[in-house]
Amino acid sequence: MTPLEELVSSPETLRRRLDGTGYLADEGIATALFCAVRLPQPLLLEGEAGVGKTEAAKALAEVLETPLVRLQCYEGIDAAEALYEWDFPRQLLAIRLAEAGGAALETGDLFSRDYLVARPLLRAAEHPGPRPAVLLVDEIDRADDEFEAFLLELLAESTVTIPELGTLRATHPPIVILTSNRTRDLHDALKRRCLYHWIDYPDIDRTAEIIRRRVPAGRVSLAEQVAAAVARLRTLEVQKPPGLAEAIDWAHALGLLGVEQLDGPTVLATSGSVLKYREDVETMEERGAAWVAGA
Repeated sequence: MTPLEELVSSPETLRRRLDGTGYLADEGIATALFCAVRLPQPLLLEGEAGVGKTEAAKALAEVLETPLVRLQCYEGIDAAEALYEWDFPRQLLAIRLAEAGGAALETGDLFSRDYLVARPLLRAAEHPGPRPAVLLVDEIDRADDEFEAFLLELLAESTVTIPELGTLRATHPPIVILTSNRTRDLHDALKRRCLYHWIDYPDIDRTAEIIRRRVPAGRVSLAEQVAAAVARLRTLEVQKPPGLAEAIDWAHALGLLGVEQLDGPTVLATSGSVLKYREDVETMEERGAAWVAGA
């Protein structure tokens, strides 16, 4: 197997390899991912929803030919969902079997690895290699302050602590990518341990190229029209500016409908692919669907 240092020998090498997976990376994101792999150090990717933060982690795992372990954050997430939990039904069954057989069970017998259910953080830390797993902690801003603090041990020391078993150190520390849509500010303690990169909306040409890669059956001119239309929509006062994900969905829908030229009526009919709030559709209609289409 190709050594990690050779596989990711420079930001430009990584950029070309990401390109081979279908992920069109610019110099900034390629450099950030390169440093995350080679230092190694956790990388915090921030940006509006739909700009490709999650896809960057997926593409990196594909380049490294290593598992992507994803932890989707949400309000109230805790160690049971993120790190581990005990398999209580199996423990209870073991107790009943022991009682039926007249055997004695020690506490240590029940709280052993046999009854441990590994969640994403533990799975990533225990990945056997030879290359480290890519751990994606997605939308960390949806979790609470306590969960941020909980993550610090893994981010800083590549260890996880299970009270019944002690502290476990990763033999192949995972490459950690955290994403945030910046719905709230993250604490300095977490940011201090991470590299940082902001992913902005790509320009029209880059958006069109990404659409062409994701919707290969679509017309080249239509990809350019969609990219320009999405850029116009972002200039309006909408609650949810459309990102790359919406642009790709829109191109798929237009391709399915056999559309070759974007016009006002088509924009109105397919606006549900790119705008997600009634108020945003009304704002677009006030400005004019023909304007969005570039007419």
